[in-house]
Amino acid sequence: MRPVIRVYLYDENGERFFGEGPLRLLHAVEETGSLRSAAQSMEMAYTKALHLLRRAEKVLGFAFTRRTIGGRGGGGSVLTDEAKEFMQRYESYRDECVHADKERFARYFADEK
Repeated sequence: MRPVIRVYLYDENGERFFGEGPLRLLHAVEETGSLRSAAQSMEMAYTKALHLLRRAEKVLGFAFTRRTIGGRGGGGSVLTDEAKEFMQRYESYRDECVHADKERFARYFADEK
């Protein structure tokens, strides 16, 4: 037996807007330099990926990416400094939640196998 903790962020209306999915998408954008390529790497429709990011951007009040239009060199996306900082804070918060839960689980279920 083991616990599973999932950390989601919700807006003031109680609607989820950020979690592991959007985080993975942002990491993929950072790796690929493109939202379209990032979505493809996750087997996600581009429109869904765009919707996820726009929704979170609206709630948070800042852009996650800077987009460039295609052309000779092709378009692409890069993460903003705000996005990188937010991702780092989310990951630190998530990791602390998971660690705290492991401690509590051990306290309450130490005898379980």
